[in-house]
Amino acid sequence: MTYLLALDQGTSSSRSIVFDDRGRIVAQAQRELPQHYPKPGWVEHDPREIWRTQIDTAREALRTAGLGADAIRSVGITNQHETTVVWDRATGEPVHRAIVWQDRRAEPECARLRAEGHEARIQARTGLRVDAYFSGTKLRWILDHVPGVRARAERGELAFGTVDSWLVWQLTGGARHVTDVSNAARTMLFDVHRNAWDDELLGLMDIPRALLPEVLPSSADFGTVRADLLGHAVPIGGVAGDQQAATFGQACFTPGMAKNTYGTGCFLLMHTGTVFQASQNGLVTTSAAQPTARPEFALEGSVFVGGAVVQWLRDGLRAIEASSAVQALAESVPDAGGVVLVPAFTGLGAPYWDPDARGTITGLTRGTTMAHVARAALESIAFQSAALLHAMQRDAAQAGVPPVRELRVDGGACVNDLLMQIQADLLGVPVVRPAVVETTALGAACLAGLSCGVFSGTDALSALWRADRRFEPAIGADEAGERMARWERAVRQTVAD
Repeated sequence: MTYLLALDQGTSSSRSIVFDDRGRIVAQAQRELPQHYPKPGWVEHDPREIWRTQIDTAREALRTAGLGADAIRSVGITNQHETTVVWDRATGEPVHRAIVWQDRRAEPECARLRAEGHEARIQARTGLRVDAYFSGTKLRWILDHVPGVRARAERGELAFGTVDSWLVWQLTGGARHVTDVSNAARTMLFDVHRNAWDDELLGLMDIPRALLPEVLPSSADFGTVRADLLGHAVPIGGVAGDQQAATFGQACFTPGMAKNTYGTGCFLLMHTGTVFQASQNGLVTTSAAQPTARPEFALEGSVFVGGAVVQWLRDGLRAIEASSAVQALAESVPDAGGVVLVPAFTGLGAPYWDPDARGTITGLTRGTTMAHVARAALESIAFQSAALLHAMQRDAAQAGVPPVRELRVDGGACVNDLLMQIQADLLGVPVVRPAVVETTALGAACLAGLSCGVFSGTDALSALWRADRRFEPAIGADEAGERMARWERAVRQTVAD
């Protein structure tokens, strides 16, 4: 049997999973990652804690599997996107805590770029909106606010990277400073058409080129794990940001294939092949995980509040004792009784992009019960995801990309059968839950397996993918349209005057 090790470094935890060559989980380990909130709107991680928790889980997963590192053919890495690390090339010490993707401190720099009229140019080259979400302006903040860092960067003494680059540096003992295209594409500094850093964008944000890592395809030679770390030298063969890795793990390799991850938020990606389609419907265009040097793209949209609305029912309203109880409560009524809940707790994300929107509950009557509210909460996750996919379909049609035939799903909330059925009803296409729902780590393992010959190509990976359950639409297109129209009316009521 051949084995692959996936390192899955996320926002709230670090995990490692050992897979066999049929894509099955053999063993896994997880450690919580501490969060730091030094000021309102600021979110940080200690890069040393990222490294410590990640290497600890790798060792534990191997022990649990009863394997030595010499049994591992290759290591794949997937990581929280956009989180920004700068470190000293000589010592490997970070110059500042990692600035997490959720952090908003770089908004003034983004406002400057928008005010000076650079947004259209940035979007055309990177596919991204100008937003503090992405890495480039986070890096600019570190250069401008940490004493002495800019001068050291200009002398070539420092390295910048997203979390994948930081982990590869540590794993290889500083031998490799690299990233992959799916992570580089989230910096606002990378021309996704050429798969290359862009000097003009670097100039706009005053970023010294000497800071930047080498960019490789997502399946490539990223270096070798030092033998003393795991007990044996192991090649690193795959790297991709979390959502791109999940898309790869779901075997969404061809135009028109789409996946949605149901976590705290929801993250929906549609593969568009080699077609770059700048969104006209509130989405971003991003590089997909690329097994070769050929550029491949995806349309992406994010829902701010997905599964978090269930946490609100539990912790805010105290309507349920555990998140798992929401399905039974929602199923105790045949429908939401006209109630529509829009969970705009922190504004609305794609495709609406309204930071001033606030949550609303409409359609309340004397007959409304907590069960109706619970069902409306589940429906809100499906409504938001449907709005995203409909926006994607409009963008994709302009590029000649085939329509979505099914939606592949993963993430913690995809185990909720009622939610998945509601989603299928609203979309009018089947919703398919895979047998292996750890698709982010699986995608990293698959990329690593491609690089070392465990898998012959994406056709072999498609053959490995298996469905657990398929949810078919149970209502007609007219009824689905009426439900979406009620949702859109409720969304309009969330907008602040």
